[in-house]
Amino acid sequence: MRLAYDPSHYRDNTNLKDTIDTVARLGYEWVEFSPRKDFIWFYEYPKVDKQLIKDLKRYCRDAGVKISSILPVQQWSSPNEDERQTAVRNWKRCIEITSELEVDLMNSEFSGDKSRPVESEAAFLRSMDELIPIFENEGIKLNLQSHPNDFIELNIEAVRMIRALDKDWIKLVYSVPHAFYYDNGIGDVAKHIDEAGDLLAHVLIADTWNHKAAFGLRYIINPPDANVTIHQHMNPGDGEVDFDTLYRKLRETNFDGIVTNAVFHYPDRPEWSNEVTLKSIKEGLNI
Repeated sequence: MRLAYDPSHYRDNTNLKDTIDTVARLGYEWVEFSPRKDFIWFYEYPKVDKQLIKDLKRYCRDAGVKISSILPVQQWSSPNEDERQTAVRNWKRCIEITSELEVDLMNSEFSGDKSRPVESEAAFLRSMDELIPIFENEGIKLNLQSHPNDFIELNIEAVRMIRALDKDWIKLVYSVPHAFYYDNGIGDVAKHIDEAGDLLAHVLIADTWNHKAAFGLRYIINPPDANVTIHQHMNPGDGEVDFDTLYRKLRETNFDGIVTNAVFHYPDRPEWSNEVTLKSIKEGLNI
């Protein structure tokens, strides 16, 4: 099992070298490279050149930290064809950067437009037709997660889409703080892990509140029918996810993929947050 850290707590005020050094100081051998403005940002073309790649490899080597995965988020499932083509162009550069960093795994979200699921699915498949040969040529694997507001929000639908792609190098990311979106407000983490089966390769650890609770009034939104989503990435125990069951299921299934501390709810107390979450993960998974 690889225990990784998502350094989103530090992405806005820490340069790349300090970020890698912080990951090492916090007790991690692996870092999950999530979006940041000076590297790969949401929906944008990567701001990376050869020198930055060389520098990042040196920072990691000096700190004793390895990159578990690169995480770009692009609108590759957009029903807007210009937007989709832009995302594919950006993805090609992201894959190139990942290869130059000698990293063999990327993970991402389905994106798209949940109000246009059929068109978004068609767009996603067009993008995959273009990108699958590049992934395979570079020897890079891909893990995918459904995300609130994606054209796929349910866990079982993410599993079905990955099975439809039918590539043994494309697996599932299970994002724990999305649990209540994965089954319309139930949050049955045991069922989600059973649904994933052999596709489960990556688990993002963070807690959240059930947005469907209190008769749907946990969050009062005006106007009431506004098309929005809301969730958190809190320390385990601060929300309503059943972490006892989650950890038990991962132990019972002998999960041996990547587990990432994906908490970024406390930018004013990141080290305290890491202590709480890291303790929870290690005790829950007996590592």
